[in-house]
Amino acid sequence: MRRTGAVALLALVVAGCGGGSAVSDYGKVVKGGKGTTVPVELRPGQRFSLAVPDNPSVGDSWELVAVPDTKVASYISEEHKSDGKGVGAGGTAYFVFNSKRPGTTEVRLFNCWRCGQDRTPATDESRRESGEAVFTLTVK
Repeated sequence: MRRTGAVALLALVVAGCGGGSAVSDYGKVVKGGKGTTVPVELRPGQRFSLAVPDNPSVGDSWELVAVPDTKVASYISEEHKSDGKGVGAGGTAYFVFNSKRPGTTEVRLFNCWRCGQDRTPATDESRRESGEAVFTLTVK
């Protein structure tokens, strides 16, 4: 009987560790993209996500390059969701945060398009296609 309980517990643990995203609640989703600056108004304690179009199969590689003031907002995770239209289909990258105290801060995301390990655009095409999305956060 003891073995059965251990097996049941193991089954529950494994079932809870599926291949989904780490975060199921993206909160308020705010869309941005390369070359944009987007204002974001939030309440203290509000979950929110900064969403950018993403397609790693063509070379998109978004990263968080300027984190917000930790008194105003805290970073939780980066999530990716495909639009599900087959291999090579694009999707969205979500950078998930929680707002904290009233204040204003900025988050910068950089898409280094077809960049190498050094995260620097190496060709003219890569420099043209790379870019930054800026989000100005105001917690009231």
